Amino acid sequence: MNPQDEHGLRRWWTYQKERFPLVQHGPVIFAFSFSAVAFSWMLHSSEGWPNPLSILVAFVTCLLFFLQLRISDEFKDKEEDARYRPYRPVPRGLVTLRELVVLFLLCGVVQVGLALWLEPRLLILLVMTWTYQAFMGKEFFIGQWLRGKHLTYLITHMAIMPLVDLYATGTEWLVSIGHAPDGLFWFLLASLFNGMGIDIGRKIRSPEDEEEGVSTYSVVWGRARALWTWWIVMALALICTCIAAHRIEFFLPILMILSITLGGAVTVGLYFLRYQTRGSGKWIEIYSGAWTLILYMSLGLLPLIWREWI
Repeated sequence: MNPQDEHGLRRWWTYQKERFPLVQHGPVIFAFSFSAVAFSWMLHSSEGWPNPLSILVAFVTCLLFFLQLRISDEFKDKEEDARYRPYRPVPRGLVTLRELVVLFLLCGVVQVGLALWLEPRLLILLVMTWTYQAFMGKEFFIGQWLRGKHLTYLITHMAIMPLVDLYATGTEWLVSIGHAPDGLFWFLLASLFNGMGIDIGRKIRSPEDEEEGVSTYSVVWGRARALWTWWIVMALALICTCIAAHRIEFFLPILMILSITLGGAVTVGLYFLRYQTRGSGKWIEIYSGAWTLILYMSLGLLPLIWREWI
């Protein structure tokens, strides 16, 4: 291998580890995409498993969607990163914005190719998601106003989650029945609240971990209010998930699973409020990821197994 090429691969491997760690994001995104395909399947089919090709296309496309969102953030935050976070890959020169544009476009080419291969009508959902993603990148052309309205900012940016989820479900229902099945709305709404929970959870920090120029929720709202908001959006995700689960006859199991998991979130949050030691906010971020994994597996894999065995 050419030494220059090897250096290039190392650069991108480092960028991946720092800004889009596949070990951390991969399992959650797989759960997210698998759940979307499986839930769509169970809404209109009482037996069997969804098409593996739909699962594959949903997973790869969603993975690339989230990578594109990360790349968009690099552009949106470039001035703040240069000023307050020079240790990040772009400010320190590990990768350039021009290279990230190329990566973004390559992701788009793969997404288009997969859509054409599985079901060309997926291009409509793909363009819808890209369009919203583009407006997000420009902060809907009201960035200054939004930055002072933290809850509004959160909701408008997390609205991308139902769109990505709609695409993932579309890899199933467009192929199998040609239209969205009844009951999909509550699943998409659950993904909105779930996305909000993840974003809040990763931006709650102890006083020692706060950084200048980083508007975490623990700074703008205060730690107690940030935690209450985290718990509330998780509870809303639980409610929407239970309503969705009722449509596939899996209400009681998922109510029990998520109620216990939400109780764990309350315990982790109370521990954080009491001690607030360096690094303790990381446990909230980790728990947000665990909550997401459990929620989506409870709407996807577990009901499928339940149907086979019960």
